[in-house]
Amino acid sequence: MVAFGPTSVLVAEDDPDILTLVEVVLSRAGYQVLPVTDGAAALEIAFEQRPRVAILDVALPRLDGLLLLDRLRADSRTAAMPVVLLTAGAAGEQVEEGFRRGANRYVKKPFAIRELLSAVAELAGSATAPLPS
Repeated sequence: MVAFGPTSVLVAEDDPDILTLVEVVLSRAGYQVLPVTDGAAALEIAFEQRPRVAILDVALPRLDGLLLLDRLRADSRTAAMPVVLLTAGAAGEQVEEGFRRGANRYVKKPFAIRELLSAVAELAGSATAPLPS
């Protein structure tokens, strides 16, 4: 069995405001955040650091979130890593495609902070992670 970091979360998001928001929220909830702004960097971090959960924007430069998900699922080091897809353009077909390719959760932008934290906590196996009031 592949061991993933107990509290680390990879966040791949090309919008700097959303990346900062997610990083602050997850950090305050006790997670170590590994922020990146493109899919190629996210793949490197995933292979090297094996975060406990990955949050991937679908529309990433250099390697989009769905192709990144394919590569994570195809590699034994990251095949079981829980993945949350985060996107603004989540039509029904797109959501189905994400799940078909191995996503564990889909969070639509704009998102509720509680929804994102709940998904991360559940996938990280720490359902008791604090949620903001």
